[in-house]
Amino acid sequence: MSRYYVTTPIYYVNDAPHIGHAYTTVTADALARWHRLIGDEVFFLTGTDEHGLKVARAAEAAGRTPQEHADLTAARFRETWDLLDVVPDRFIRTTDPDHHEAVRAFLQRVHDNGHIYRDTYAGWYCVACEAYYAEDELLPNPDGGPGLDPIHERPAEWFEEDNWFFRLS
Repeated sequence: MSRYYVTTPIYYVNDAPHIGHAYTTVTADALARWHRLIGDEVFFLTGTDEHGLKVARAAEAAGRTPQEHADLTAARFRETWDLLDVVPDRFIRTTDPDHHEAVRAFLQRVHDNGHIYRDTYAGWYCVACEAYYAEDELLPNPDGGPGLDPIHERPAEWFEEDNWFFRLS
């Protein structure tokens, strides 16, 4: 018997579950079930990512706090998996206390070992894409404002943020 770990992405709680979430999660569930049938020890994880600007803006648009919005949307994901007979071993939320502690411990460890450093990152950002773009990647804005992201054709926003980075060498 071997061990088999299967996970889905952890889904943003900015909106309700959709067919793309279902496709990925049902596929992962089928894989987990197959490996159990052949005798493997399986751990199947899915869950929600409840942080970020996209989530904060969705909560604000809905008239909720980010935590209220995350709680409601995470419940919708759980209900969807129940309807689809998806049975993960763990449904994790990035707001779960044990998740917070695991991330804190990991970051402390990599910090103590000199693997991360603090710096500022700046650039043109698209919240919908969750991506930064170089200025030459943006499309011209007919209104004369900031360039448009090439996927959603929405004005990019200039962001500067203090963050932690992994050392690459």
